[in-house]
Amino acid sequence: MAGPAHHVDPAGGGGAPPPGDERARGSVCASDAFFPFADGPQILIDAGVRAIVQPGGSIRDEETIAACKAAGVTMYLTGTRHFFH
Repeated sequence: MAGPAHHVDPAGGGGAPPPGDERARGSVCASDAFFPFADGPQILIDAGVRAIVQPGGSIRDEETIAACKAAGVTMYLTGTRHFFH
């Protein structure tokens, strides 16, 4: 049996550039899902993303917003998901 997927994989498991790769610097990241923990946005912040768009809705939204504010990264909360399971 496979174990549960790690919550950072969507942001870091192939989606974030490797260290030293400057392609994400200054870019905007949009996600159809909320970030349940601040470490997801932190991977994007470390890669140089300057703004993150996400629907919000996590009970930890304040933590992810605070991480972005501390890094000077803008986080837009749309309040809407466009993909439904």
